Amino acid sequence: MPSHPLRVAVVCSSNQNRSMEAHNILSKRGFDVRSFGTGSHVKLPGPAPDKPNVYDFKTTYEQMYNDLVRKDKELYTQNGILHMLDRNKRIKSKPERFQNCKDKFDLVITCEERVYDQVVEDLNSREQETLQPVHVINVDIQDNHEEATLGAFLICELCQCIQHTDDMENEIDELLQEFEDKSNRPFLHTVCFY
Repeated sequence: MPSHPLRVAVVCSSNQNRSMEAHNILSKRGFDVRSFGTGSHVKLPGPAPDKPNVYDFKTTYEQMYNDLVRKDKELYTQNGILHMLDRNKRIKSKPERFQNCKDKFDLVITCEERVYDQVVEDLNSREQETLQPVHVINVDIQDNHEEATLGAFLICELCQCIQHTDDMENEIDELLQEFEDKSNRPFLHTVCFY
């Protein structure tokens, strides 16, 4: 078993729903966790599919919440966005971009293949310094409230199993195969180095 708690990053596109739900669950289970997005902007559903609310990553969850209350409190209450932002602001003040973080993690879990590709590309473009391995795993999670919750519990279970391995480097492939079979979801996995 690793001598220190796993350092985990959970990454989705906007650091709003999937990564924040997993961040919430993992932190309650005692993991050293941070969450991120990889998009150029934060996008939240708007009044129509082609009219999202777009924010800069510097915008706080509180500011987004207040903006949406001002725009249409009933709509954003009914579709769950205000509830989600309320949860988010209790976890951290604002979304963060993975590409702007230079912290090192043992495990980076992404929530969709496009985000996985962006994380791997970013890690591979960095200058290698310590050659410390980082496992990047993709767990496909649909971007809705229910799937985010189910996905967060799956990510948490996966992290707990990895935390309790005697030799993560040699046991992770077999563990991921078991999770694929059990969850009926394909997992992508690669190792990058810091």
